[in-house]
Amino acid sequence: MIPVALARQLRQAGLRWKPARGDRFVVPDREMDDDVFVLSDMTIEVHVLPERTVIGFNGTVEWALDDVDIDEAVWLPREDQLRSLLGGGFERLERDGDGYRVHHSRGTFTAPTADEAYALALLDLVRAAND
Repeated sequence: MIPVALARQLRQAGLRWKPARGDRFVVPDREMDDDVFVLSDMTIEVHVLPERTVIGFNGTVEWALDDVDIDEAVWLPREDQLRSLLGGGFERLERDGDGYRVHHSRGTFTAPTADEAYALALLDLVRAAND
């Protein structure tokens, strides 16, 4: 799983989230920074309202939390999602000592985990697309 700080950088660079079942996310700055949530059909669902999109927490008794605006949540894309978002420019992933290296048409990106290497490559791609 990518660090929340890297996920925030992806969002700030312009990566847009279209929530789907199985997606992981955090709700930072509410004393829940370390709690990772997963969208599901039963307990945590996306509700598209006329004026906004919210993530609804159904039947959660742990907190006084009914829903949060989607802009308050930070998506933590999975490795397969990151790889898919890299598109046709993705060339390969390889081990690099204790870490991983992603080769993309835009360059090479190294990180301790495969998903972080993918995320760094995607961050570069998103920034370039929004410049």
